[in-house]
Amino acid sequence: MPIDMSTSRAAAAPRTTTAPRRTHDDAPDTASRFARLAALPDGPDRDALRDELVTAWLPMAHRIAGRFRDRGEAVEDLRQVAALGLVKAVDRYEPERGAFESYAVPTVTGEIKRHFRDRMWALRVPRRVQELRNKVRVARRALTENPGTREPSVADIAAHTGLTEDEVSAGLEALESYSTLSLDAELRTGDDGYSLADTLGGPDTSFDVVVDRESARQGLRRLPERERAILYMRFFEDMTQSRIADRLGISQMHVSRLISRSCARVRQEALDIDRDRDTSEA
Repeated sequence: MPIDMSTSRAAAAPRTTTAPRRTHDDAPDTASRFARLAALPDGPDRDALRDELVTAWLPMAHRIAGRFRDRGEAVEDLRQVAALGLVKAVDRYEPERGAFESYAVPTVTGEIKRHFRDRMWALRVPRRVQELRNKVRVARRALTENPGTREPSVADIAAHTGLTEDEVSAGLEALESYSTLSLDAELRTGDDGYSLADTLGGPDTSFDVVVDRESARQGLRRLPERERAILYMRFFEDMTQSRIADRLGISQMHVSRLISRSCARVRQEALDIDRDRDTSEA
């Protein structure tokens, strides 16, 4: 007797139902607990349930924090920031608006990105420049993802992002501002090594001399002609007091007193000028 095998197979095939698969293993089923949390008033019971939900979803926050490793921040610190974002997500979540994971993932990610934006820059730059930096960084990665591709120019990045070339240049400069180089960092040119601090200039004492000279100029002009001549011979011609005395026909002691009196007068007038300048600027 012939048997209809197709019918038999269809009848024998087991009927299975596929359970919905979660995106990640660290996404627990907490829908009922969130519903209870939304209905509870403020108090110990609500706080306890809130802590329970934060603990249940903490592995997810740690996973998100792991995406940002090797960016100059310790993993434990990133996990602390992610946990803070998770707490905010639990407090602000509204069960009727969808799955908790869909709300929590961008909230935690945004908290970590905000941490990098506000805390991790060695130099403080405007948020607008930080956004330019991110656009330029993503564009460079996209334009060089194929092996053998040349480094994109400013014009290439501008065409890819829709930014102006000036904006791209600002973003490129910001790429170098995320971290700073220590002044003790060793630089090498050929076989010679030196630190970055060795390339920096030091204070120029000549500037102080210029300021002092200009302050003394007016006082010197007010001196009697003989006293100006004595100071010139002593400090510019390097003559001894004895030679000055012989040239002027006066005693050495008199020359000494005139030099002391003239220098004191010029010094006092210079100090008065500096004091008047400071008062006017204040």
